[in-house]
Amino acid sequence: MAKAIAVATDTNQNGGLQQMKDTPARLQSFLHDVRSEMRKVITPSRDEVQTTTIVVIVTVFIFAAYFWLVDNIIGHAIELILKKLSH
Repeated sequence: MAKAIAVATDTNQNGGLQQMKDTPARLQSFLHDVRSEMRKVITPSRDEVQTTTIVVIVTVFIFAAYFWLVDNIIGHAIELILKKLSH
């Protein structure tokens, strides 16, 4: 049992040392991957940004109106229920 623990401890130490040795290669690979992905990134044109912004603003107003309407309907329904229950 003690021998198994000693072997496991020895393996962990060597694994940690190997991991330290592999760090520069892993970092270089990571940076290479980042650079290749950044080459795929495109910047939207001014027209695309304006169109998307207008769509977002219109959608926000539509949802605001919807939630205002639902809130008023539920609020009036609760008021009616409370008035009926209080009499």
